[in-house]
Amino acid sequence: RDVPRHLFVPERRQRSAYGDFPLPIGYGQTISQPYIVALMTKLLKPEKDDVALEVGTGSGYQAAVLSQIVETVYTVEIITPLGKAAEKRLNEMGYKNIIVKVDDGYFGWEQYSPFDCIIVTAASDHIPPPLIKQLKKGGKMAIPVGKPFQVQKLMLVEKSEEGEIRIKN
Repeated sequence: RDVPRHLFVPERRQRSAYGDFPLPIGYGQTISQPYIVALMTKLLKPEKDDVALEVGTGSGYQAAVLSQIVETVYTVEIITPLGKAAEKRLNEMGYKNIIVKVDDGYFGWEQYSPFDCIIVTAASDHIPPPLIKQLKKGGKMAIPVGKPFQVQKLMLVEKSEEGEIRIKN
């Protein structure tokens, strides 16, 4: 099913929800533009039996999109009110395969690792080593690298079946 983006943005922004641009969701955060959501999802090449980790739940939109493709999405949000609101929204919308945790996503979610795919929606100035460690052999991670609200590079991290790391931008 399609994910209704307008339900993941503040009410006053709903008329703009389907424009191809990011929108503020509060606490200095944004919901990514649809193009970026699609691009990052496509880069991961997720499959139906995959287990995914999302770092940066935000409003829950990217997790909802991923949940349509993979078996389970674990998502971590550092901003408590955003994480709690996303969890409530996703539960009310009937998403049963998304588990939300309020915590620092830099450290991933080791309890449920390794992950087939990891999607990081918040920019980091480097690729967090715990996330590389929690990526399954044969897995992929998409992450924007750079300073927040400045020019960032979308990086694709691939872990070979032998455990070797390859990074592309």
